[in-house]
Amino acid sequence: MKQRMKQEVMDRPVFWISGGLLLVFVALSIYDLSMVEGWINSSFNFSANLFGSYWELLLLGNFVIGLILAFSKYGKVKLGKLEKPQNDYFKWVAMILCTLLASGGVFWAASEPMYHFVTNPPLFTDHSSTMAGVEPALAQSFLHWGFLAWAILGTLATIVIMYVHYHKGYPMKPRAMLYPIFGERIFKKSVIGSAADIVSIIAVAAGTMGPIGFLGLQVGYGLHSLFGIPNTLTTNIIVIAALVVIAAISVATGVDKGIQFLSRLNVGLTVLLALVVLIVGPTMFILNKFISAEGFHIQNMLTMALYQGDKAWLGYWTVFFWGWFLGYGPMMAIFIARISRGRTIRELILAVSVVAPLVTNFWFTVVGGTGIKAELTTPGSISTPLSEGGMPAAVMSIMDQLPLGLLLAIGFLFVTIVFVSTTVDSISYTVAVTLTGSDEPKRWIRVFWVLIFGVLSVVLLSIGENSISAIQNSIVVTAVPVSILMLPTLWNAPQIAKKLAAEQNITSPAKVPKSAEDSELVKE
Repeated sequence: MKQRMKQEVMDRPVFWISGGLLLVFVALSIYDLSMVEGWINSSFNFSANLFGSYWELLLLGNFVIGLILAFSKYGKVKLGKLEKPQNDYFKWVAMILCTLLASGGVFWAASEPMYHFVTNPPLFTDHSSTMAGVEPALAQSFLHWGFLAWAILGTLATIVIMYVHYHKGYPMKPRAMLYPIFGERIFKKSVIGSAADIVSIIAVAAGTMGPIGFLGLQVGYGLHSLFGIPNTLTTNIIVIAALVVIAAISVATGVDKGIQFLSRLNVGLTVLLALVVLIVGPTMFILNKFISAEGFHIQNMLTMALYQGDKAWLGYWTVFFWGWFLGYGPMMAIFIARISRGRTIRELILAVSVVAPLVTNFWFTVVGGTGIKAELTTPGSISTPLSEGGMPAAVMSIMDQLPLGLLLAIGFLFVTIVFVSTTVDSISYTVAVTLTGSDEPKRWIRVFWVLIFGVLSVVLLSIGENSISAIQNSIVVTAVPVSILMLPTLWNAPQIAKKLAAEQNITSPAKVPKSAEDSELVKE
């Protein structure tokens, strides 16, 4: 492959600006957390109100266009200039699953269905805390963690990035999504290109540091609940340190070794936990409600995806999640591009937009559905701990309702640590890729970002729990420029698919425009 630009060169301006902005955020939080919270809340509300509708359309359009590509003749196009995939199907899907599912793997899976069950979403008839409210509660969770959420992480954007890097030979960076518009100029000391990389790093850093600190709080609560270990800052820091060590070892050994191994281990443990809960828990209730709730979800998906009623509810739920996942979008697209060489467009779209969401939805039904069944049987058994102790209390309460509850609770805590570790290692890898443009960045750069995320999370946690919520909410603000960056992929990915289909003799060769400058996509 002809290399257009020198690889493995640190982009110092992007490094210093993105790193500097993160340090400024932490410094301001130390100086006056209330001030920072005020800024973020104001920016959060502004972003949610002004861009919420746009994000709904963006995610829906991204999903629909991806499916059209997958089931068209362009679905046969192979990506990444490899005849055979690098990884077998299980390893590949395991690494994909440990992106988004890692963020909501345990605590959101236990708590969100319960929140929606106790108070049904406003767009549905109010059947709160009754059998009729089960399907709406699960379906709303399916929307937030299902087809649309997964599709924005690694479908159309991944196609564009794989084309620009593996087929055209340019650096693997978020700015590659703008190559079809600006051409090679986007990689040459481009202010727009640097801005694209910087906002992508800032957004994903906020979305990573938040869950790390959040994990420390949640696991600290779980250890106190199970073993009486004091739920102190020291305990939380030890948990985060363990997570950082696991992630550092994983990312140091590379995508094809450490990250792949950790992902397979994580998925294997999750499957084991799901089977145990399914067997010892309300088996038929889980199976029946998964099928009926998935049907309800598909039937009402368009309505839920485009709902514009209760703005406060949307900002707290759907728009918040869309901002969070959009913030992850460019980096996850890079990661999925790295592990998907040799796969066809159809394989990519179906794995990310269909298989991964269905697995996620079933997991949410296993965990959250078990909690809902317990709440139906004994009102208040899950909802009361959830309202008083938050999400970790919901997990512990659900496990208390089951045989082998202690062992299952320990298993859930362990899986949570491994889940978040897989997120941290993959994100650290993609930040290193962004800074170097190479899909094999140097080891020290990969490990450096794991350590930075861990240290900054500990600093934020030491300031107070509100600092973790603040940086988590800030991802919605940073998602605004990221969502604009990802918009062109909706029409550029189909153009790229058409061009590659002609090159691979899937369709007849496309006619070259009279002017070679008419389209960068057909310019060789």
